[in-house]
Amino acid sequence: MEKPLGTSLETSREINDQVGEFFEECQVYRIDHYLGKETVLNLLALRFANSLFVNNWDCRTIDHVEITVAEEVGIEGRWGYFDQAGQMRDMIQNHLLQILCMIAMSPPSDLSADSIRDEKVKVLKSLRRIDRSNVREKTVRGQYTAGFAQGKKVPGYLEEEGANKTSNTETFVAIRVDIDNWRWAGVPFYLRTGKRLPTKCSEVVVYFKTPELNLFKETWQELPQNKLTIRLQPDEGVDIQVLNKVPGLDHKHNLQITKLDLSYSETFNQTHLADAYERLLLEDHAWHPGAVRSPRRSRRGVEMG
Repeated sequence: MEKPLGTSLETSREINDQVGEFFEECQVYRIDHYLGKETVLNLLALRFANSLFVNNWDCRTIDHVEITVAEEVGIEGRWGYFDQAGQMRDMIQNHLLQILCMIAMSPPSDLSADSIRDEKVKVLKSLRRIDRSNVREKTVRGQYTAGFAQGKKVPGYLEEEGANKTSNTETFVAIRVDIDNWRWAGVPFYLRTGKRLPTKCSEVVVYFKTPELNLFKETWQELPQNKLTIRLQPDEGVDIQVLNKVPGLDHKHNLQITKLDLSYSETFNQTHLADAYERLLLEDHAWHPGAVRSPRRSRRGVEMG
């Protein structure tokens, strides 16, 4: 089962109850194809297998986090579905929240689906509520208008075939998310996603805090933040932005921003990475008790998210 699982908490529960009449919970596979992406799965290894990040992944060292899923395409003839969902339901409440949970969760006791789910649910429970009192401060919504994409003229959202000219359904949304727990107190997470944007890009960027003392004021009045960029697609990989001294005989410490870059295709010599659905469907077909599988969405996680 994949989204949309209802249009509200009540309808989601109704669907789950109906499915539960015919199947045991352990027989139901709720999938989010983003969780089958190689780079999303790598978040577990990146975070929990490397002491560099295990010991520097909280509010003491991280300033803020940006999660972006940008699409070049419009709704591509899906008006009937999309106008009922909007970018919020289509992307934020499933894909981006799942990525946020993978970034923000505490270490699970093991890599079983249940242990990972439990830690993700803790994150969801810690999300600060957005309601009428702060929605304008915390969120931005918009619609794409007519223009040009890759040199071709394209219609605006309200000009698409079959469009309701008075629709206020969003095709772009940005949200500031705050997590009220000890690990992330004071660290904002910025989620943004939209259609008909300049480039196709799915990435997570983690900005680290600058040093308390700047020893290089002679050349940098304000040191730029180190940042870790996790490229989910395209050009899957990970890079870290750091400062290095420019070689030379000058006595000054001339610093330059450089990148330590890992490209999946170059490092692992793979021109093709398994498609997310390819992985998830194969796992579901071959699953047996005790198998290590990609993270899934539990009923509890779906109804909370």
